[in-house]
Amino acid sequence: MRKLLIISPHFPPVNAADMQRIRTSLCYYHEFGWKAEIVTVHEKYVDIVNDPLLLSSIPSNIKIHKVKALTKKWTAKFGLGSLALRSLFFYRKKVNQLLAAEKYDLIYFSTTQFPICILGSYWKRKFGIPYVIDMQDPWHSTYYLNKPKSQQPPKYWFSYRLNKYLEPIAMKGVDGIISVSGAYIETLKNRYPWLKNKPSKVITFGAFELDFEIAEKKKSKLQLVYPTDTNQINLIYIGRGGYDIHSAIKLLFEEFLAFKETNPIIFSLIHLHFIGTSYAANGTGIPTIAPTAKEMGLGEKVTEYTDRIGFYQSIRNLQEADGLLIIGSNDASYTASKLYPYIMAKKPLLALFHPQSEAAIAIKDCNAGNLITLDQSSPKAKYIFEQYLEQVIEKKSPDTNWKEFEKYTPKSLTKKQVDVFDEVLDLKNN
Repeated sequence: MRKLLIISPHFPPVNAADMQRIRTSLCYYHEFGWKAEIVTVHEKYVDIVNDPLLLSSIPSNIKIHKVKALTKKWTAKFGLGSLALRSLFFYRKKVNQLLAAEKYDLIYFSTTQFPICILGSYWKRKFGIPYVIDMQDPWHSTYYLNKPKSQQPPKYWFSYRLNKYLEPIAMKGVDGIISVSGAYIETLKNRYPWLKNKPSKVITFGAFELDFEIAEKKKSKLQLVYPTDTNQINLIYIGRGGYDIHSAIKLLFEEFLAFKETNPIIFSLIHLHFIGTSYAANGTGIPTIAPTAKEMGLGEKVTEYTDRIGFYQSIRNLQEADGLLIIGSNDASYTASKLYPYIMAKKPLLALFHPQSEAAIAIKDCNAGNLITLDQSSPKAKYIFEQYLEQVIEKKSPDTNWKEFEKYTPKSLTKKQVDVFDEVLDLKNN
């Protein structure tokens, strides 16, 4: 049995998107010949909503090591909020102890807290252990470089320069790359030519049947964010906002306004809810969707809730909706981690994505909902939007191809990860 040490600063009970791949794979690593252990940051140092129910999805035999981090209360005074940077010293110390005491075959970084990945090259030099990095997002990205300052993430000037310096350190010694997007891998191989000879694989996120079983058992304790005791039709989006999804938002609102002209009675019953759109601490988020709705004359039909909610609370909110909306970025490489729970909710689904997005491809392959791509002409988009609302009114679930959907199950996706791990070790030993 090979031993895998997973570096994931976010982990249950923290409800963060970048730990979901690991969380849903832990049940299957052993089946494919790997014993996994986790090194994470203690939740008290993480300023993300906790969902204790997530712990019930973790196998009891998984060893979890927790490290400290500098308290954000103090580091924020110096402009240092990054969990990766706050925990870097403590990770180095703890993993040094683990690697000195036991034999591990591979280190696996699965996180969007990318600066922590520079430790991979350090541990490889010190202990001779290969490492794999899971690129769930771009690390050093030029996407926002020419955008107005108002559209850039907070402290972009600093993070852009830091990432430009740190990414090469991690990539210089990496032994394999996993990514949710082929575009991410292509960018890295063009930037670092030596990666062309390293194992790599595109592995999307997946859905977890157990999550829906847990949500059903705890249904009575999971609150709905939106009201359901009215005659209105509730269309729900749960996920981040941001300026890169404005193209999709604007397209959605344009089709909604067009629908008003031909179906004013049904239009009057519909309300759109956008939930958990900000990563800021609850109560401090700045709306990025409601202002656009107001500008387009839809202020009374759209409600934005910036506060993040619990993972299983999200599932219940999806299940109780009349219809689901999933909004994508104008960046082709963007892949929505939340897509697969949306599909498993078995509700009428409307997705708006870049035509080359992995998420758009998944929806088409699985026939999982109505897809409007950002390049479609108005007549085509209008038809798809009206078809979606017809399904909502008739309470008609998508005719999903569940056989095709099997490739997005955790077991199948874990096997793909393990194939990369095995290839890395085979190359090392030959």
